[in-house]
Amino acid sequence: MALRPPVIDLDQVTKTYEVGEIAVHALNGISATIQSGEYVAIIGSSGSGKSTLMNILGCLDVPSSGVYRLNGLDVRYADEDQLADLRNREIGFVFQSFNLIPRTRALANVELPLAYAGLNRGDRRQRALRSLADVGLASRVHHMPSELSGGQQQRVAIARALVTNPAMILADEPTGNLDTQSTREILEILERLSGEGRTIILITHEHEVATHADRVIELSDGHIVSDAANAMEASP
Repeated sequence: MALRPPVIDLDQVTKTYEVGEIAVHALNGISATIQSGEYVAIIGSSGSGKSTLMNILGCLDVPSSGVYRLNGLDVRYADEDQLADLRNREIGFVFQSFNLIPRTRALANVELPLAYAGLNRGDRRQRALRSLADVGLASRVHHMPSELSGGQQQRVAIARALVTNPAMILADEPTGNLDTQSTREILEILERLSGEGRTIILITHEHEVATHADRVIELSDGHIVSDAANAMEASP
């Protein structure tokens, strides 16, 4: 039986930006693999390269050199339309600012990726309702974002990320705009999803948030300086 490829396979990935006549090296030879079902936190301070790496992992940008394979597909050979399809089909995004459509009910926000994928209305609605129920919002499906708390809005965003059954959930500072109680609730949902076998990539600058993952990759100046199992998770 053939082994499944890693969800993420990075091989000597670099990213260089030209700022005037100055070359800014945001990533310097990043190599890592993330297997299906792993819960990984990528942590680093401002300027460490984590946002650049997040953009590459999410197919929002491409490496200057090196190889990034997503579910076995080398993204170097994907055009803009193929990258957009990859983002919609393989990656569930959760952002710090929620990125919900303001005057659109929770249900329609969650249905949106399925509409892009061409599913009929009945299938979209059924899957969106199930996804909202999975994050505890079955009673809020007809609410506008303005009628929901910050934590509830982020749960809608997680439901939207889940609805296409993507290869991975890419969560960029998902608790950055939340209070302590809402942060706890969102992290509990991510842990539960991980326990169900979902691949979770959590981008954060907060060490306390990173401790909830099973593995922590730390970046500094565009390099991986640590890649290890979470000590708290590994302890008996």
